[in-house]
Amino acid sequence: MTDTSSAHDVVTRLTRWADDFPEPGVRFADLTPVFSDATGFRVVVDALAACAPEAEMIAAVDARGFLLGGGVARELGSGVVAVRKAGKLPPPVLAQSYTLEYGTATLEIPADSLGLGGRSVLVVDDVLATGGTIEATARLLESAGAVVIGVAVVLEIVALGGRTRLGKYPLTSLVTV
Repeated sequence: MTDTSSAHDVVTRLTRWADDFPEPGVRFADLTPVFSDATGFRVVVDALAACAPEAEMIAAVDARGFLLGGGVARELGSGVVAVRKAGKLPPPVLAQSYTLEYGTATLEIPADSLGLGGRSVLVVDDVLATGGTIEATARLLESAGAVVIGVAVVLEIVALGGRTRLGKYPLTSLVTV
């Protein structure tokens, strides 16, 4: 069994907070120091993998989620889907637009080469803020026929209410602030 208290401790200790980034009024949680610490990265990946050991695929959200999702997929022996920002993949793509706390964005996956139909997918990202990115990711995967079995994040910013947008998916946050 994975010790999630170790992951909680390392994330709490190593997260760097940047006020007014990327714009005034936003408080950015920089997990780069967590990822650069070999032990910290390992315990975080192990804790995220423990959220859904039965997952056939890991959906890793652009961009920091790629680091985590790749590690979780390797740990579980599953495949990984890179959920990309718009314009990074050649057509045809499936796309989903959404709003976030400081603007709008679009996510994409290949339309026809992933074989997601009926497969169980765990969505992995670094931070849950307003929930727009993860909600859009889940809708995008479901439009490709995947079964989203859960969401796992390193850090949840509770005051931004993202959890309420993800009510139909089991959600694990290693740290809540």
